[in-house]
Amino acid sequence: MLLKGEIALVTGGSRGIGRACSLALAKEGAEVIVNYVSNESAAQNVCNEIKSFGGTASAIKFDIGNPTETQEALQALLKEKKTISILVNNAGITCDGLMMRFPVSDWDSVINTNLRGAFITSQAVIRSMMKERKGSIIHMSSIVGIMGNAGQAAYCAAKAGLIGLTKSMAKELATRNIRVNAVAPGYIETDMTGILTPEQKEGILKSIPLGRVGKPEEIADAVVFLASERASYITGQVLAVDGGMGM
Repeated sequence: MLLKGEIALVTGGSRGIGRACSLALAKEGAEVIVNYVSNESAAQNVCNEIKSFGGTASAIKFDIGNPTETQEALQALLKEKKTISILVNNAGITCDGLMMRFPVSDWDSVINTNLRGAFITSQAVIRSMMKERKGSIIHMSSIVGIMGNAGQAAYCAAKAGLIGLTKSMAKELATRNIRVNAVAPGYIETDMTGILTPEQKEGILKSIPLGRVGKPEEIADAVVFLASERASYITGQVLAVDGGMGM
């Protein structure tokens, strides 16, 4: 087991890519803390699935878009666990629309959740990692954070911001043996992409050299690798898992 003895927190860990990451980390021996905002049932289902194969998991409720709530929840969690050795900043939302008609309130919601939320969560846990002189933080960016995408100005800006945050944190924390990397998924079959029309999906498929959509488990495999000692000399990097879409 690559992650035996580690404690991992996965934000937005109850569904989609987050769920796949929670399960994959647990299968490699990590104790997993599954964050959720409103769907307690989904989070408990993930925990129960982890326990069914002998893993250890618990659920924690906080909204990463709410700094006070996040800080209070993580302060209580760290008082119990002492340290979090793996942090996967996965939680995110999207509000799409052409920029000229895009509400500023929607812009703020996307930036606050997808970018500021990752910053707040990271800030809350890195002190414990620094004390242990050990840790791995993985931000869930997106290939559109590199490429851009019409109609997704806020989402792309937030995901691009995560790349800058990744590189800055990696430089700040390297001396304490804390590695910080990002994963940039391409088109992955999740609830978030399930709302696309058939015409939109067909257009996206044409842009993917491998000719298919990705699976959440394929993103989770990349997260497990970056979290493990097999990636011990990797920090400040962005790993695109996109079927070649960003080439």
